[in-house]
Amino acid sequence: MDLTPDFFQQTSKVFTVGELTRQIRGALETRFGAVWVQGEVSNYRPQPSGHRYFTLKDQRAAISCVVFRNTLPPTARPIADGAQVQVDGNVTVFEARGQYQLNVQILQTRGAGLLQAKFEALKRKLEEEGLFDPARKRVLPKFPRRIGIVTSSSGAAIRDILNVLQRRAPNVQVLISPVRVQGIGAAAEIATAIRELATPNKAWEEIDLIVVARGGGSIEDLWEFNEEIVARAIFHSAVPVVSAVGHEIDFTIADFVADLRAPTPSAAAELIVPDGIELLRRVNELENCLQRYLRNFLQQSLTRLRFLSERTLARELTQRMRDARQQLDLASESIQRKLKQFVVDARAALGTRTQSLKARDPKREVILCRNRATDLERRIVAQPARFLENARQRFQHVEEILRVVGPEATLRRGYSITTDAAGNVIKSVVAARPKSKIRTRVSDGEFESEVL
Repeated sequence: MDLTPDFFQQTSKVFTVGELTRQIRGALETRFGAVWVQGEVSNYRPQPSGHRYFTLKDQRAAISCVVFRNTLPPTARPIADGAQVQVDGNVTVFEARGQYQLNVQILQTRGAGLLQAKFEALKRKLEEEGLFDPARKRVLPKFPRRIGIVTSSSGAAIRDILNVLQRRAPNVQVLISPVRVQGIGAAAEIATAIRELATPNKAWEEIDLIVVARGGGSIEDLWEFNEEIVARAIFHSAVPVVSAVGHEIDFTIADFVADLRAPTPSAAAELIVPDGIELLRRVNELENCLQRYLRNFLQQSLTRLRFLSERTLARELTQRMRDARQQLDLASESIQRKLKQFVVDARAALGTRTQSLKARDPKREVILCRNRATDLERRIVAQPARFLENARQRFQHVEEILRVVGPEATLRRGYSITTDAAGNVIKSVVAARPKSKIRTRVSDGEFESEVL
């Protein structure tokens, strides 16, 4: 095959090496992204910069791997040649060498739990972003009036929390947002419930704090509370959040992000509200102290009054009565003013709601829907006839064009078409070889001839 200038003109764009390598890199990163791979470590090469390089291989193939500095925690188990490991990383291309490789994010010995590795990786990532910073954790209100609970409506956790709250603080209002706490999509439900409870809403009064709760279980059972979407929902919540997931020995990502971590759901209820019985005892103590103080004060006042003359006593009593009457007048005026304003506000609110109900009259909405349905029905009925007429007009237009510029019209004007024996149109004298048979078509037929 001759490589002529015409050949290069007919080929596609000529890439530089860098352009082609970047396109290959983009295709690999888009196609594979993050993957788990297992194999044997070989050619392990730690560098003074802190980066580590090695080859991951099996019996059939090998792939280069790189662990960049600060990717793995300092406490990560060291590796050596011959180790059987599992790695999670992103497939990419080292452009300088045109070599594809894995950028390792998680490295563990083969057989270690994948969930535990994902837990550690996400924990490290969120901790670096500051989601666990103790300085951002908020103090819980001492006397919450309304508490939101995000948990399963059928689990034991909600029963334990409600039992403790009923015993310790029966006057506290509780708003339950039932969610699934396990399975596909449960993490999204938990995050959505947290955001909804933390956002002011006309459907309920403002929440003072939120409890995210679930009973105990394995790491698989509790995994929804280790998802990043739940952690970020807790972090961005405008309301303090208490995490009460699992038993005392269970720790989740939600525990580290929450403003307070409770070892169990029951313990969470104990921590977020004061004990009503203890408060009552304290109030009784204060009441007894106040009574003793008043008795002493009255005794001292009587002692002082004994030394006052009758005129002084009468003047003192008269002045106190005047002060009391003046205070009573001021209180009466304030109450009347507030009552009038309350009546005005109530009438305005009633008028607004009346206008709103009139604007949403069901009969008017039914008439509007019926009119739209009638118009839609008319358009649907008329549509096929209009489409058919438009298609017929376009066909007639194309037919007229073919009559004017088609091959038959051209032949009628005195032109002819000459083809070779294979039926190919002859466009140049070079194609008419000597002694070859050619066929010429005119307006009223065809004839054959031989090239001299």
